[in-house]
Amino acid sequence: MKKPIGTTARTSERCPESGVWESQDTPSTTAPIAVHNVMPPHNGKAVVWKLVRYA
Repeated sequence: MKKPIGTTARTSERCPESGVWESQDTPSTTAPIAVHNVMPPHNGKAVVWKLVRYA
């Protein structure tokens, strides 16, 4: 069962769903991240990522 759009994950956690993720910082960015990969940092710091669309 897919995780809903809007699901969040923090840097260093395992990605819960493959898709396009948006960093919740300023300036933000988007990145395609596959399920089970480690969520990356952005701009050298730990951030919260939000799932914005499925892969």
